[in-house]
This record gives sequence, structure tokens and C-alpha cells, in this order.
Amino acid sequence: MNHTPRKNRRVVLVEPSAIITAGLKSILSESGSEFEVVGCFEELSHYLERAPLLEPEVILVNPVVFDFAKRTLLHTYFEQQPDAVWVAVVHGFMEPEVLRQYHGAVYLYDDKHKIIRQLRQSLEERQQNSEPTADGYELTDRESEILVSVAKGMTNKEIAEAHHISVHTVISHRKNITRKTGIKTVSGLTVYALLNNLIDRSEIE
Repeated sequence: MNHTPRKNRRVVLVEPSAIITAGLKSILSESGSEFEVVGCFEELSHYLERAPLLEPEVILVNPVVFDFAKRTLLHTYFEQQPDAVWVAVVHGFMEPEVLRQYHGAVYLYDDKHKIIRQLRQSLEERQQNSEPTADGYELTDRESEILVSVAKGMTNKEIAEAHHISVHTVISHRKNITRKTGIKTVSGLTVYALLNNLIDRSEIE
């Protein structure tokens, strides 16, 4: 079966080194139109400010841009971009427990073919993990929290403020909830939350 890569995968680079950034941009440009670099940032905070506008599918990030104390809590950042894969750009030694949190990793001495393969693999694995199976599906803890907020009648803005995430992230979570449950209406999601004991009837009356 021939592999036909999807075109125009949106990529963001978060890398302090201008040389590394230039090299990655060059490698991705050689992939034809499969990957499109839509933003380059030296600091994580600068990227997070622009994230809702860029909507990347791949975030290539040097782990050193995270504060050392927060490197084992990366899921709190990743949840802000639930539709993207986070791929570490590794220059040297990095703690295994840190790297395990990423969807993949590329290394300084990887050739261009290996880097492209890793990006494709990370995207494919993320898609497989997010698709509901014939045996059912499971909402993440964060999706369950968002579902409860929806059932309580909160707006996207109110949900964002309550959970300290962006409105864009709330919308992404709601899309995932709808895809996994197959339920599009608020009333339907409320019934789902009640039936699955995620919320008590007294909380919505």
C-alpha cells in the first residue's frame, strides 16, 4: 500500500538556536508541501501568545524552553493544544521521564529522512489514539471536566476562565467530546453526563 502524505501539515518551531531553526525549516521545505512552517519562536511564551491564531498540527520544541521545574508537568502545556503533536528537538542528554511526555523526538544528528519519518509517525499515532474504536471510547480527565461545565450551561468564555485555558482550547476539547460521544447538542451532552455519573442532577436544576 503506497503512503500518500497529507499536504500542508502546519508546523511551529520553538527553538532558541537560529542555526537549528534554519536547519529544520530547510529540511521541512524539502518535504514538498507536506509540512508548512507557520511560525518560529525563540521563547515558549511568545509562541503561546500566538497559538490560537496559528493552529499548528506539529509543534517542534526544544525542551530547554520549559522551566526546569516544570519539565515533568508538560501535560499542562500540551492540554492547551490538544489537537497538536509535541515533538522534542533534542540537542543532548534529556531525562527519559521528560521525553516520555512528548509524542515523539528528533535528535540533533538525525538525517532529514529520519526527521520526516518521526513527524509522520507521531501524527499517525496521535490520530490512531484519538479515534474512537469499535469497542467504545474514553474521554480524558480534562474532556470530562469540560463536559461537566457544558452540562452546567457555562459559555466557552466561562469555561476557559474556570479552567485557566484559552477559548480556542475549550472549542478543541468540545470538538473532541462531540467526536468521541457522537452527541452534538448541549441537552444530549447533559444527559450523557448524568448517565455516566459525571454530574448530579441537583447541579443543573
